[in-house]
Amino acid sequence: MIAPRPLPRSGLVLSPLGLGTAALGDRSDDGAADDAAKTVDLAIASGVSYLDTAPHYGIGLAERRAGAALARHPRDRFTLSTKVGRVIDERARTETFDFSPAAVLSSLEGSLRRLGLAKADILYVHDPDHAEAAARQGAFPVLRALRAEGTVRAIGVGMNQAAMLERFVTDPALGVDLVLLAGRYTLLDQSGLRLLGRCQERGVGVVLGGVFNSGILADPRPGASYDYRPAPDELVARARALATACERHGVPLPAAALRFGLGHPAVVSVLNGAGSPAELTANLAHAATAVPPACWEELRSQRLLPPGVPVPGEV
Repeated sequence: MIAPRPLPRSGLVLSPLGLGTAALGDRSDDGAADDAAKTVDLAIASGVSYLDTAPHYGIGLAERRAGAALARHPRDRFTLSTKVGRVIDERARTETFDFSPAAVLSSLEGSLRRLGLAKADILYVHDPDHAEAAARQGAFPVLRALRAEGTVRAIGVGMNQAAMLERFVTDPALGVDLVLLAGRYTLLDQSGLRLLGRCQERGVGVVLGGVFNSGILADPRPGASYDYRPAPDELVARARALATACERHGVPLPAAALRFGLGHPAVVSVLNGAGSPAELTANLAHAATAVPPACWEELRSQRLLPPGVPVPGEV
């Protein structure tokens, strides 16, 4: 695995492979809570010390399950991020978008209560796609104040698009320490490349999520999911071509997909979700798989990767 890279400015060091906890809140069967605890335990024991969560995941359930598991571990063994902007009602099982200062403070208070923590390491604004002005005027001033008082150590924003993230990153008044970019810098989609360059120039860290593009890069079969909907035939064909090229070098496609993003110097961690120890074990194996330079070279020669996109080993 690639060595950890310190997050600029905050002093935080994230594990190169992070654990996304959305799946910890997806299940309601009898074994779900036990699987969640074992997954978190295995992550920390395996060196996956960065965990990301949010009130949105399972309408509070992922935070509760992650918090119950983390209570058994020393606080300095893990780094945790959560999010604000989606206000949940656990009883009604509903949520609303609200980026106002009062909502941000209330949301963080609820998250810390569910997690059983006094502080979070990282706080993201969550998906302000249709509320850019509200995020700028309402959420970010509160996040900066929380960072100044030490309730959080770093602040950022997480989205599935690069364009708005670039506007946030290039506005020094917002004080963004890092961004969480989901699905826009992967083996199939490098539309976030310019954003990563802006982040590198400004000392802003990048956490990548959605590196399997919601499933197609884990299993590129007809009917596979891409961005949470059935993938078009041309994307399935491209993903299968990627898989075939990787297999010629003894590399499973999910391994190349996990490791690809760490080739960019702005990237400090790649988040991948797991809802059970078995899923996490598979992720760990993929993350530990070496991808030979010849594999990346073939992907470029077949125009499956653009020539200017960095790959691991070139940093």
